[in-house]
Amino acid sequence: MNNLRTISKLIEPQIAIEGAGVKLRRSIAPRVSNEYDPFLLFDHFAFNDPLEGPLRGFPYHPHRGIETVTYMLEGSTAHRDSLGNSGLIGPGDVQWMSSGRGILHEEMPRRGPSGNIYGFQLWVNLPAHLKMSEPRYQEVTAATIPTYEKDGVRIRVVTGEVEGVRGPVTDIAASPLYMDVELAPGLEWKFPVPAGHTLITYVFEGEGVFSGETVDAVKMVRFADGDHITVKTENSPVRFMLIAGAPFKEPIVPYGPFVMNTIEEIQQTLQELRNGTFIKE
Repeated sequence: MNNLRTISKLIEPQIAIEGAGVKLRRSIAPRVSNEYDPFLLFDHFAFNDPLEGPLRGFPYHPHRGIETVTYMLEGSTAHRDSLGNSGLIGPGDVQWMSSGRGILHEEMPRRGPSGNIYGFQLWVNLPAHLKMSEPRYQEVTAATIPTYEKDGVRIRVVTGEVEGVRGPVTDIAASPLYMDVELAPGLEWKFPVPAGHTLITYVFEGEGVFSGETVDAVKMVRFADGDHITVKTENSPVRFMLIAGAPFKEPIVPYGPFVMNTIEEIQQTLQELRNGTFIKE
């Protein structure tokens, strides 16, 4: 590890409105430029401030060609879909949904005992050869997500590995790392990330010095290529999501909740929605 990944971009999340009027902080969204390949979108949702208005959710909507990853910190999200699946994603739980060729689903947030709802949604692309695969879920409860703890570093490993601690989500095409990292004050942490992989971090509590540059919450950081990052803390702790994965290097055509490789595939998707053949029995 001798090639430090420096910060190439600092992103200030923007307020976006989705679903039935849900206000959320969006750092990245699907674009043809696909600069965060294989990652398409990252949203930070909360319903803890009267300014965010009444508790609304995401009524039935379709997805095709992507994976959606919901990670709850507080409160819960009730979900159900066109395949007959339903359940509740609670604090610390993760749902990794591969929409494949198509799914209709609903996600409705519920307040926790604190009255708060707080979580993240990540979209990960699927490569062309898997875009029309069977939809599937990996539901991971908080209790089954392992925590790596050492010398003031605490990492919940959803997918990927930290010194032998392996996350429960497997068989994802992008071979991603998805981790919730907390560092106590006065630490220096060095972490390897394979060269050539896209690396972003979402700093949501405290502040830290990322590869030599101070970053405070709430911001997303895009890193240049290299084989490792360093994070130092001074007087305050820092907590961030670490997201990395191998790019597919394929053209994409995003259209709302669909991300395909060609405009013809998008037109086909819309045609299937119109004629009722989007969901296959």
